[in-house]
Amino acid sequence: MHYTGEVYRHPLEAKTPLLEVTTGCSWCKCTFCAMYLHSPFAISDLNVIEEDLQEIKSIYGENLSRISLVNGDVLSLPSERIIKILELINRYFPNIKVISAQVSIRNLKHHTTESLKQMKSLHFNLFYIGIETGYDSALQIMNKGVTNADQYEQLHKLNEAEIDFAALLMIGIAGKGKSEDNVKATAKLLNETKPTMVSVITTAVVKGSKLEQLRDNGEFVEQTEREHISEEIALIKSLHLDGSIFFGSHALNMVHISGRLGPDTEKILYRLNAALKEIPDNILDSILQRSNV
Repeated sequence: MHYTGEVYRHPLEAKTPLLEVTTGCSWCKCTFCAMYLHSPFAISDLNVIEEDLQEIKSIYGENLSRISLVNGDVLSLPSERIIKILELINRYFPNIKVISAQVSIRNLKHHTTESLKQMKSLHFNLFYIGIETGYDSALQIMNKGVTNADQYEQLHKLNEAEIDFAALLMIGIAGKGKSEDNVKATAKLLNETKPTMVSVITTAVVKGSKLEQLRDNGEFVEQTEREHISEEIALIKSLHLDGSIFFGSHALNMVHISGRLGPDTEKILYRLNAALKEIPDNILDSILQRSNV
């Protein structure tokens, strides 16, 4: 298999074969991120992709039903090239059911609804989208390259194309004192656009990131662990997404709890509220160092 530099995928894709179609990130300017600083953006050659598909087939057989595309953001490629890759996957794996990838709103803007529908017909049907927040002030500080209005527009486009998406959010991304505004704007965005999954990760100030500079200059103030958990509780209470998956079990979260919103909401809230009572105050009122995002 051809993997270049850092390779990232969502925790729920831990057992899924990964097919590299790009290297690095086409944007690589988000304030909080240092994931691809040492991996220049590049596009994989179709011949190399086909070699990897042959290797995956030799391991998993032709009945493989799920595969995930990496790295960075597959939607940085033109629609025509993505469709060629999808056609290759379908040729090698005629029983494929789910093709997933991590994507961005910024690059989703370059693809028409019609192109997305064609991708969906080839089983490219699950997007992990780094939304992070619906709060415009935080989007600007984190240099996402989009506005919240862009997010509404592009997520509605996905709704029209009937492509499932997981909303990847960062608890604490707005900084200390702005949690309420962040929850309100983010919950409004999700309630209107209906993600299949809400996946939360605690904001980490990563060494080498621009966010580290802002933190050290006093321009970004981190929340405490208590404030992180309280924000997660407030967000869940504000969501009206019965049946959507809530994934709060990322390694960087202090409390690992997941389930389905609606049937499991009370269980999730009970676990988070219990943590506020069980975890010692000196930890809850501190800011823990997290090493990655």
